Amino acid sequence: MSDETKKPQRLDLPISGMTCAACATRIEKVLNRLPGISASVNLATESAQVDLSAGASTPQEVVAAIEKAGFSVPQRTTELAIEGMTCAACSTRLEKLLNRLPGVEAVVNLATERATVRHLPGVIVPALLITTVARAGFVGRLTDDHSRAHEKARKVAAESAELRRFWIAAALTLPLAAQMLSMFGGSLQHQQDLLPRWLQLGLATPVQFWIGWRFYDGSWKALRGGGANMDVLVALGTSMAYGFSFFVTVSGAADLHVYFEASAAVITLVLLGKLLEARAKARTTDAIEALVRLQPKTARIERDGQLLEVDAALLIPGDIFIVRPGENLPVDGDVIDGSSNVDEAMLTGESMPVAKRAGDRVFAATANGEGMLRCRASGVGEHTLLAGIIRMVAEAQGSKAPVQRLADRISAIFVPIVCALALCTLLGWWVFAGNFSSALVNAVAVLVIACPCALGLATPTAIMVATGQGASAGILVKNAGALERAEKVCVVAVDKTGTLTSGEPVVTDLLALATSANEALALAAALEQGSEHPLAKAILRHAQARDVAVPTLEEFRALPGRGVEGRVDGRLLRLAAPGGLPGTALPHESIATMQRAGKTVVVLSEARQGGSAGDAGIALALLAIADPLRATSRTAIARLKAMGIRVVMLTGDHAATAAAIADEAGIDDFRAGILPGEKASAVNALKTDGAVVAMVGDGINDAPALAAADVSFAIGAGSDAAIEAADVTLVRGDLNGIADAVLLSRATLRKIRQNLFSAFIYNVLGIPLAALGMLNPVIAGAAMAMSSVSVVSNSLLLKRWRPGGS
Repeated sequence: MSDETKKPQRLDLPISGMTCAACATRIEKVLNRLPGISASVNLATESAQVDLSAGASTPQEVVAAIEKAGFSVPQRTTELAIEGMTCAACSTRLEKLLNRLPGVEAVVNLATERATVRHLPGVIVPALLITTVARAGFVGRLTDDHSRAHEKARKVAAESAELRRFWIAAALTLPLAAQMLSMFGGSLQHQQDLLPRWLQLGLATPVQFWIGWRFYDGSWKALRGGGANMDVLVALGTSMAYGFSFFVTVSGAADLHVYFEASAAVITLVLLGKLLEARAKARTTDAIEALVRLQPKTARIERDGQLLEVDAALLIPGDIFIVRPGENLPVDGDVIDGSSNVDEAMLTGESMPVAKRAGDRVFAATANGEGMLRCRASGVGEHTLLAGIIRMVAEAQGSKAPVQRLADRISAIFVPIVCALALCTLLGWWVFAGNFSSALVNAVAVLVIACPCALGLATPTAIMVATGQGASAGILVKNAGALERAEKVCVVAVDKTGTLTSGEPVVTDLLALATSANEALALAAALEQGSEHPLAKAILRHAQARDVAVPTLEEFRALPGRGVEGRVDGRLLRLAAPGGLPGTALPHESIATMQRAGKTVVVLSEARQGGSAGDAGIALALLAIADPLRATSRTAIARLKAMGIRVVMLTGDHAATAAAIADEAGIDDFRAGILPGEKASAVNALKTDGAVVAMVGDGINDAPALAAADVSFAIGAGSDAAIEAADVTLVRGDLNGIADAVLLSRATLRKIRQNLFSAFIYNVLGIPLAALGMLNPVIAGAAMAMSSVSVVSNSLLLKRWRPGGS
């Protein structure tokens, strides 16, 4: 055994689930019982440092021991920029190699030239991932949110160099094009005599081995990595044509034809195709690049009584910054002084400016109107809404849609099959036609017309454009799978509060029963101090508006789906829905009247002397609370119904209240009296006969129901919590975004199907035609080069999509 293998291995593992020192001690004991393990667990950093000596337990066994102890090692996501991929076979082969690593889940995207890898930190390190990429014949680099500009600069430089090579190749190939034109015009003899063969050799050689070196290099790396890609087809096909022509020229065999024009023209045309493809792919991220450009580089901040202009990246939470009329905001913040209208169209898709005054939130990259704003920074750097949107769209663009799986399977075996077909074509024509020149030309045509690139670009380019267009309209799609599933949605379950309604309920009625109105309001507000529910906030706002003094609350307890209870001034009180007070005498007629008006009724009750808070008590007052419908809800529901989508409202309200709101919104079906924990069951119950169900909620309180749905939508504030919660987040609080998201999904899937059809039909028709001798290699090469461009260009037509359609 070498010294290298005897060196102990050190793992730094993050651990989630620890709550106290006893947890850390228990994990440490569990790990140190493993053979050859020395572990130290730090509660403060929530991590474990594990040294593995020779012959010790494996990293996987260490992770398993931690999980068996009741804790977890969260996976980490590493993103790599990949250089050198030329076709779908490259991305498929690299994805397979990465997924062979223990505990790794990798997705490689040809269109974005990115690999997204989920792995256990400490067990798999980035250096190992980069080494694996290199072993596959590519170059991998770690990326982060700051590397976008560097990557773009690198691509611009690479494209400039490729463009120079193309023009040189075109200049060298142009004289040889006369040979091809003479072939179409008449005898092959004239084709040979137009240029001396030594001149043809001199023109074709630099194209073949200098300009075309990228294909040889790519082929070697692919074959060394155990696979084959488009480079293999181009290198093999052009080398056959060039090699035969070189032999004929140096041997002086004047009776045989040469095909220098075919090898040079194919390389030049493929290079042109790659340039056009790169430019088209660059346009797929225009929407996000536009967002990035909107964020100003500098900010004006108040510091030590002075107004200073500093780099926007240096701002920290709490800094006071000034935004002048017409300027873009540098970071997220809260307005502390001034008023203005702010254009948030670039984030929400809302065309009308939004009025901002003291207390309102503002977001980075939005455009200030005519007023001056003085704001306190709350979200800076990577913690702004803009950064969250860019990060989320990048993740969606890097994900893989299920519809792409068939293309991936075909790409994996495509090149070997094409090589076998080319060999059969060569042997068949040589044996049965007795003409090696014709056999060679037809075999070359088979090799160069086959194109796995179009298959690999069909899905990801459409996803990239669609997610960018969605982001511009305030529709943030978390992954490609969600975008694909949204097309099939036939039932939408809608949470009432904050989704159909504005989410800012107000107290409309207070009916005192066994106390005064002011005392009832004070006691109710005291109970709601400990609650974050929207109805609680409505009661607190009402008390504040009435200048009611709120007493101290003790022994607070939340009753999920029912209400709250606690002790105020020594009195045991409960504030709950009428159904949550069994045995308490209630004025049912008054309650029914309020509920028929679409209001939510809560009852303030007091436990009887000697009883507990859970016992039947005395009703002190009724409070009626109404949450008005959003202005756009009825229109949005009508749009969804016109699209053939059934809308079902889920609410914890009484049936009479639910019926009134459903009727106002134009909803025919609703489920009333549903507790938060029952919404997931209600969503599952809607999945009858294979129906694809979408759930729309706030992304936090409705988490179980969102998880149960086939597609989940978070609607509203555009907060970090909402962005993280659902498959699709609507930055603008408008149900029309649901209809827009479904329409975007349908348009995207149409483009993907068109792309896959054209890619498949191109190869299905082109390869047999080439094998039958009906295609010249130059024409085949041109067709191959244009197939990828056509797929990307078709995806770019999604840029015409606009929200608000039907």
